[in-house]
Formats: sequence, C-alpha cells, structure tokens
Amino acid sequence: MILTKQYRCVHSSSCQCTKGHLSEDVIFLVFQQLNWNPKLIATLSCTCKWFDDLAKRVLWKEFCRARAPKMMLDLQSSGSHSVDGNWRALGKLLIYCSGCSKGGLFNSIHIPGHFVYRTRFSRTSGKSFLLPQCRTDVLYVSDPCEHLDQGEEGDVGFFRGIFKSFSMSKVRKMLIKKGAQLHPTEVCPYCKAKLWSMLQAKMIPQSASCRLGSYEDCVEYYVCLNGHVLGICTLLPLSDSEEASELE
Repeated sequence: MILTKQYRCVHSSSCQCTKGHLSEDVIFLVFQQLNWNPKLIATLSCTCKWFDDLAKRVLWKEFCRARAPKMMLDLQSSGSHSVDGNWRALGKLLIYCSGCSKGGLFNSIHIPGHFVYRTRFSRTSGKSFLLPQCRTDVLYVSDPCEHLDQGEEGDVGFFRGIFKSFSMSKVRKMLIKKGAQLHPTEVCPYCKAKLWSMLQAKMIPQSASCRLGSYEDCVEYYVCLNGHVLGICTLLPLSDSEEASELE
C-alpha cells in the first residue's frame, strides 16, 4: 500500500485525524509488539505531520535501539540524547544501501538502492577508514553490500557508516583545515545534508581497501555534515581478498 504524505495536517483539535485516534503511549506499545517494524513506521509517518513527528521522535529511535543496541548506546554515551541528522536518517542508514546512479555521486553505472535485511556495523572496521592522526575518532562502518558482475566495473561493493559526535571529530577539523569543498549538487541520501569527498581531500588510508577486500585505488567515500558515511569500492576476487586480509 502506497500512501501520499499529508504535509498540511498539524493534528490540531479540528483535524479529522484526531477522531478516535490512539494516544502516543498506545502507539508505542503497539509498535513494541511489532518489534519496531520499519515498513510500518514509514507507513504511519506518511499519514500526517503529527504521526510523522511521533515516528521521528520516538519510533525510529526505538527501532535503532532494537536493531543495534550496543552501537546506539555508544553513539549516545557522550551525553547527547539525540543523534546527528535525526533518528529517521540513522534508521534508514541501518537498513538501506543507497546504490548509485550514472553521472551521480560516484559517476558510475546505475545500481538502484535497496533495503537490506541485516547489516553488521563495526567500530573496529571504522578505524581502517581513518588516517592515523584521526584514529581517536569513533566511526562505525558496515560490511560492503556486494553487487557482483557489474560489467566493466566488475564486482562492486557499497558501504555506509556513522561517526560518533562528528561535529567534534578530528576528521571534520582536518577537512575544514584542508579547505575541502562540499559537493556542489549531491546530498546525503539519508539526511539530505551536504557532502565532503574523502578521496578529493586525500584522507582515505590504504587500510580501507584491505578492510573491504578491494583494489587499493578503487575506494571512494563521502561524509556528510551530520557524519553519515557512504562509499563504493571495486571488490577483489575472493582468493585475492583473502590475501589482502592476511597483509592487513
């Protein structure tokens, strides 16, 4: 079922949506029983602005906590009660591979985005994507989502991630110090914020390709103003990637 999002409704006392609707507490309990089903949360948020606000404030937060409890606990351990870019954006990042479009962010072939059933995010893997002087930053990165046999591009992998407290990170400070330019047209597919290219800033270490099991010169990733990471790589054949892991 596809619902058209209703932006005009503010859920006032005169709004038709309020006639017999459930309270926030009841909706919370219903979605708790549904194990914070992301498709149902997205459907609810399309009905009107009040439900959209409830989903962003409460339901997506609980979804993230249920899907990646240790990671969420760490991301909030700095004392903040919110996550950069909002909970809905983080929820989408957990379950959605953004793919790429020809002439778009990665200027590559067209590979449509899609939802993924389950993805592992690793803080240890994140260290491999940071220069030595930035490795006190905390970055969670996913395993690559593999899209095999993509013609001349070979086997393509997409990865995504999230920085903890990106506004205070050494990576952000270095990007600003280098005078790195934000992408003129493309935005983060998760929160719509502007993006920095880590490749153009020359801030992708060799260890990233080793971690991904990819060719050394075929790794590219961006980080947005809210600390969301999205990247692409060309994967090595399985036997070669095993050798790369041993070198790492």
